[in-house]
Amino acid sequence: MTCPPYVIVGPTAAGKSTVALALAEARPGTEVLSVDSMQVYRGMDIGTAKPTADEQARVPHHCIDLVEPACEFTVVDYQRVATTARAGVESRGGRPLYTGGTGLYVRAVVDALTPPGQYPEVAASLAEEPDTTALHRRLAEMDPLAAARMEPTNRRRIVRALEVTIGAGRPFSSFGAGLDHYDASAPFRLVGVDCPTEVLDARIEQRYAVQMESGFLDEVAGLLERPRGMGRTAAQALGYKELAAHLRGELARDEALDLAVRRTRRFARRQRSWFRRDPRIRWLVHDGNPVAVADALLGEWDE
Repeated sequence: MTCPPYVIVGPTAAGKSTVALALAEARPGTEVLSVDSMQVYRGMDIGTAKPTADEQARVPHHCIDLVEPACEFTVVDYQRVATTARAGVESRGGRPLYTGGTGLYVRAVVDALTPPGQYPEVAASLAEEPDTTALHRRLAEMDPLAAARMEPTNRRRIVRALEVTIGAGRPFSSFGAGLDHYDASAPFRLVGVDCPTEVLDARIEQRYAVQMESGFLDEVAGLLERPRGMGRTAAQALGYKELAAHLRGELARDEALDLAVRRTRRFARRQRSWFRRDPRIRWLVHDGNPVAVADALLGEWDE
């Protein structure tokens, strides 16, 4: 019987990569597939905590260094690459181990979700309507099922549902059950890695300190000096955005770093909330030593 792939998720800086590397080294044949929307960009290494050259030599890694930072990369692009990577691992007799904190990428893997396309002109038109309740009524006329799945005050979801319904010419609900549905039969084992909030906050601050010592600021400067610079998505990456502002003279170095730490802590809380909604995830909490999680998982790895 084929062992199902593991998917290790959790908030940033909780130690997911440490756990994955320890597991993979303990079980030869395991290959790691990154589920991180920023590690796909070449040259964004230090600030994304991308596996080092040494780590990649010790354990094969996939789904990283795929495009230049000037390019846009979508969840559909990731889904295609990850599917191919998994097939390659399994064709070699290996076992894929997914790890990362990009929630939508995780759902694209686990539930094979393919989000509908973007329709900017439709979205812009809908944004001109200030009455969210009126937009919800419009959605109820065009797609009653989608409207029933969301609160009349949730403007972001309502606008997105209308954008797709109008732009694609088919109901938003026809694209699947949506992110609120979790298929218990999905052939994956999902494990969440986390630690107490005060420990996570300290780990985030410490990671930035190490990254700065490792040349993070020079990395950002080099990216900005590239002929095409950084694209819209890459430029919003935590840490990169703040240090770029410093390099443009908009923030002092310490101000930029402090802002990056605070924003990353808020982001980690949002990640935690996102993943905690998934009842399929079994959570393992450590007190600052994520290797302990890997040790706990080794006993069941071959079941």
